[in-house]
Amino acid sequence: MERSSAVAVVVVAFLIGLLTSEIAAEIAQNSTEFYRIGRRRSPPQSLCAQLIEPSGYSCSELTIQTKDGYLLGLQRVSSRSGDLRTQQGPPVLLQHGLFMAGDAWFLNSPEESLGFVLADEGFDVWVGSVRGTRWSHGHVSLSEEDKEFWDWSWQELALFDLSEMIRYIYSTRSSKVFVVGHSQGTIMSLAALTQPDIAELVEAAALFCPISYLKHITSKFALRMVNMHVDQMILAMGIHQLNFRSEWGVNLLDSICDGHVDCNDLLTSITGKNCCFNNSRVDLYLDYEPHPTSAKNLHHLFQMIRKGTFSQYDYGLLKNLRLYGQLKPPAFDLSLIPESLPLLMACGGNDDLADMTDFHHTLKELQSTPELLYLENYGHIDFIVSVKAKEDLHDPVIRFFRSWGKSSSS
Repeated sequence: MERSSAVAVVVVAFLIGLLTSEIAAEIAQNSTEFYRIGRRRSPPQSLCAQLIEPSGYSCSELTIQTKDGYLLGLQRVSSRSGDLRTQQGPPVLLQHGLFMAGDAWFLNSPEESLGFVLADEGFDVWVGSVRGTRWSHGHVSLSEEDKEFWDWSWQELALFDLSEMIRYIYSTRSSKVFVVGHSQGTIMSLAALTQPDIAELVEAAALFCPISYLKHITSKFALRMVNMHVDQMILAMGIHQLNFRSEWGVNLLDSICDGHVDCNDLLTSITGKNCCFNNSRVDLYLDYEPHPTSAKNLHHLFQMIRKGTFSQYDYGLLKNLRLYGQLKPPAFDLSLIPESLPLLMACGGNDDLADMTDFHHTLKELQSTPELLYLENYGHIDFIVSVKAKEDLHDPVIRFFRSWGKSSSS
């Protein structure tokens, strides 16, 4: 294999934050094997059957339909000693980040994975996967081959996907829902919570690597992609699905890396230094990640970086005027999130994607004062796969939820 191709595949893994700098060096010595792993697809089974039930947990598969016709996968998980039919713990919805899906919450051991930990603590765990990911189920009329299928960004993921998940869980349990989001899952959560009809269904939210503004990110790789206008080039090429397991995806990442970014230390270049990554589970991680997203979604995220705004998708002056009735896209007003809605925000000192300057911008716009958890050594992906997450992150989140869970448990 050419060295450039091997480097491109390394980039794939780093885009979802699943490798350390040390692992990257090891992979460089055995690039052919890594290429095989990185391009491997998991058997076409359900998330329950493939990842959750083998660990001894009860799990059921559900499908819900959004208002714009997408069919989303939703899993419900209880503890190894529990029964889904009699599950009465407070409901909690786990919302994954970019290029991930619901499997992200179960990739470590049961003692280290938040989905398993919450189930063992008696919570009624619901796991969401947004449109386009492999655990969701398409659309009522569109095929994944249709460009219209991919005509969405995190705006729709927030206002349609996440909102519908919350409504469904609330209607099923007749109880307010706890929400946990990571990375893009926090963008979706914050946007959705500005909608009064959604906020009133949520008991409290825990946001890992919270993002509403991206103006001050320091990720060298992400900034290089922004400066190269990779998002705009992809759209101009007529590419609507971003699938970094595909041949063109590998080639695209290769071209970004070639001569522009030090691809021997991409974890630091993309996410910041992660302290607590489980090196031994790389093969398993790469069985599941990355999941597809839309080119429009990437473009929307890059708009946030370039403009420093937390706004709806910018179509340009004329289409904005037609769709929004104004020249600029409307902003999501964080002050609309109710002051009474409890928030926990967990940040990492080494996170180059969720920058502290942008985080403080978010705090200034909120009416409430969130509970803050600052983990100095954590990078962006430690919040999902840290081997120390139980003590550092999961236990504080559980204490936070229980302190606000009176109405859910009544």
